[in-house]
Amino acid sequence: MKIKRLLLLLALPLVVASCTSYKNVPYLQNPEAVNDSRETLPLYDAKIMPKDLLSITVNTTDPKSATPFNLTVQTPINAALTNISTTTQPTMQQYLVNNKGEIDFPVIGRLAVGGLTKNEAEELIRERLKPYLKETPIVTVRMANYKISVLGEVARPGSFTIGNEKVNVLEALAMAGDMTIYGVRDNVKLIREDVNGKREIVTLDLNNAGIVTSPYYYLKQNDIIYVTPNKTKAKNSDIGNSTTLWVSSLSILVSIAGLLVNILK
Repeated sequence: MKIKRLLLLLALPLVVASCTSYKNVPYLQNPEAVNDSRETLPLYDAKIMPKDLLSITVNTTDPKSATPFNLTVQTPINAALTNISTTTQPTMQQYLVNNKGEIDFPVIGRLAVGGLTKNEAEELIRERLKPYLKETPIVTVRMANYKISVLGEVARPGSFTIGNEKVNVLEALAMAGDMTIYGVRDNVKLIREDVNGKREIVTLDLNNAGIVTSPYYYLKQNDIIYVTPNKTKAKNSDIGNSTTLWVSSLSILVSIAGLLVNILK
């Protein structure tokens, strides 16, 4: 009877520790805090920043009238193919936003688009084109280099280009193959640079469902997500082998229990 109690006491710390560890693994553990809230958040819309590459097209019912406002790449024509009738889509050049948030637009000149959303930039260009066109043109602005980076304790770290210009922190982790079991869910670092070049490092707690209402939930272009490793990963790195701390601890406890059983026989 004494031996059973002793083994139970030895196993109890492992049970408690495993329960504590599990609580640190699931994301969004208190969804009721968000579901019960009546707060309505505005839809996210990315803003144009310095060094962004913009693809801008202007279209009207008369294609010739819109031609001066579209930058196309001149492609050489192969003399051997001059007798072949082909239809090709012109390749559009991209606009690089300078450090002042400006682009050099054909005919119009410098346009300050930094800090504007895609829709605001489109409206600005439409207004500036009114003196040159008889009809209101269709203006389309897209960000060609909207990318984010994820590194640290994830399955596939790397940089990812976002086609729809909208991504949240959970989607970014999904693209990187999710966190490994060694990633600390309540200590995820977000590194961000604003339009003025100011950098900040924000700590995100993904165990807390309130993250979905955070202003840092949606990522901006060039954001970096860093998943910090837990103490177990750090200790394993020091040891230099693949045996985890829990396996080592369990082996020690089993050895002690076996020794005590032999002594108390």
